[in-house]
Amino acid sequence: MKDILIVEDDKTLNTLMARLLKGMGYPVRSVLNWETAKDYLSANEPALILLDCRLPDVDGHNVISEIANQYPVIVLTAYGSVQNAVQAMKAGAAEYLTKPVNLDELELIVKRTLETEALRREHQFYQRQIRALGETRMVGRSKALAQVNGLIDAVAPSDITVLIEGESGVGKELVANEIHQRSARAHRNFIEIDCCTLHHSLFESELFGHERGAFTGADRKKPGLIEGAEGGTLFLDEIGELDISLQAKLLRVLESGAFRRLGGTKDLKANVRVVAATNRNLEHMSREGKFRQDLYYRLSSFLVQVPPLRERREDVAELVGHFACHLDIPLRVKKTVSTPAMKQLLAYDWPGNVRELRNIIERAIILSGNSHEIRPEHLAFGAVQSLPTETSLSFDHDPSLEEIERQYLEKMLEKHSGHRAFVAKILGISERNLYRLINKYGLVKA
Repeated sequence: MKDILIVEDDKTLNTLMARLLKGMGYPVRSVLNWETAKDYLSANEPALILLDCRLPDVDGHNVISEIANQYPVIVLTAYGSVQNAVQAMKAGAAEYLTKPVNLDELELIVKRTLETEALRREHQFYQRQIRALGETRMVGRSKALAQVNGLIDAVAPSDITVLIEGESGVGKELVANEIHQRSARAHRNFIEIDCCTLHHSLFESELFGHERGAFTGADRKKPGLIEGAEGGTLFLDEIGELDISLQAKLLRVLESGAFRRLGGTKDLKANVRVVAATNRNLEHMSREGKFRQDLYYRLSSFLVQVPPLRERREDVAELVGHFACHLDIPLRVKKTVSTPAMKQLLAYDWPGNVRELRNIIERAIILSGNSHEIRPEHLAFGAVQSLPTETSLSFDHDPSLEEIERQYLEKMLEKHSGHRAFVAKILGISERNLYRLINKYGLVKA
């Protein structure tokens, strides 16, 4: 159980409140000024703060907004007035008590505040669960998908680390979510972190958290996503993009369950189940020294390979029906897919997999307007044009590596009609990394 922190300079009142709360069964830490409270908060996370508004070293009203977004705060003041109450509540205080404090009232308000905070957290959790359940559904009855479902059923009850492999757009996040939903951790958080969208220094802070003063701008302690996933599942998407310098730290978490916040000096324990996903060949990368071999072996203790959509074409029709019914598009009429359109959908190779199918159906629903039927003319496939296979680059000077990279990327996007999933596959990088390069070189219109 976390402490209740009392910040009150009146020693008698401080002692009385501490004695009452300890008698209620709460662990208590009491201090007499804000400076000591700040030191405590830099290394601890109380369940609740009782804060005197007239401390010798600070006006309590000025610090409420700093701490109320992390902890519930009950404000104590001898200067009770409607104006002070409104000021405290606007700053984020959960409750307001005037001195002399009635200890029976204090007991009631402390219980109520802690219960309200617990309900708030529970509500946030269930809102996330509802969103996850709405988005998570393994659609299809193919043998290939049945094998994936069998692996999920087998591994979900354990806490073993899982590595999900598959091309971009096959639904690796859905598989990770299903593993979580079918596990004993389903009542706790499912936290996702994308390993390729943050610079490695920011990634470390996001994953492990940081202490106050760990770097410029770190004016307060921040728990990381590992702590946010406490008791639940941490999903590391695009694990193949993780900076090599962070791989050893992640390996330590997997092997010992221990980690440190950025700038911290003490180990914390991680009670999380780790599920990772990649569209890269990690085994090949580990042999080339581009990914730690020991981390690969640890991650791949249980491997789930998600087949591309072209290997389970029998699921296409069911997926089309699912998207037609569940996409968040206002429909004036119920949509069906014509036989010629379905034939085209079944014949296509789907280089962008389920994600591409979803996008095509979404666009077709919009283009079909008031028509009850989606016809071939409503479908816009990202098919590769039959252009010459040779690709040449030309410069009138000695180009820099960035210039070569930019022109080559521009050529590939032009050659393959801007089909990003296909271009990413050719380049051997993730779609997210391709998007980053496109933005870097200003090729957004390509």
